[in-house]
Amino acid sequence: MSLRTRLFNIYWTLRGAIVPKLRYSQYSYEESLKRYVAPSVEWVEIGCGHSILPSWRANEERQLVKTCKAIFGIDYDLPSLKAHPNIAKKLRGDVTKLPFRNEAFDLVTANMVVEHLDNPDEQFREIGRILKSKGVFLFHTPNAFGYGVILSKVVPEWLKGKLIYLLEGRAEHDVFPTHYKANTEAQVRALAQANGFEVLQLDLLATDAIFAMLPPLAALELLWIRLLMTQPFRNLRTNMIVALRKAA
Repeated sequence: MSLRTRLFNIYWTLRGAIVPKLRYSQYSYEESLKRYVAPSVEWVEIGCGHSILPSWRANEERQLVKTCKAIFGIDYDLPSLKAHPNIAKKLRGDVTKLPFRNEAFDLVTANMVVEHLDNPDEQFREIGRILKSKGVFLFHTPNAFGYGVILSKVVPEWLKGKLIYLLEGRAEHDVFPTHYKANTEAQVRALAQANGFEVLQLDLLATDAIFAMLPPLAALELLWIRLLMTQPFRNLRTNMIVALRKAA
């Protein structure tokens, strides 16, 4: 058994004892996504990278892709785009100027991408342009008031990639600049109103510990997460799942 596996086993034991009801936010996002993917749906994944869902949900991702009428993926990072195994129609491009006609899609999605948007007002407007009337923009992103974002802002850039690799196993080349300009409830509601969207869903939720690989820190973090799951601490939860519908 590898050291990483042993550390994870310790973490699952701690999590079960301290926060038994905690759920990884990616599972909640996947459930939301399944509500909107149907055989008639034409879908584009913004910032598709090399996967729509985490790697261990590859079978579920393949099933989702097969369910819809058509799916396109767009990302600015060409190596990530080329590595995507489940989207056949892939384009390199920028969210600020999407290479699609007006009202082309029923669904636009973005999983851990909105935090990278540098001009969300313009980019939300562009997403609205390619959505059909009553089309949905669904995204999963960090909450700017969450402790993960606050910690990331004080960590030096030269150290950030190394820490992400240590804590998440994610390579440094898979880490991109963040801006957090559409990452609070107030920001999302203002952007929605300004760009012709109505808010269907705006969930603030806690997710698994950042320091899962460091058991003493993980235990303290899980105690904080337990507090986050109570209503008084709702605004400090770490993640957001948002569904916006383009007005008719």
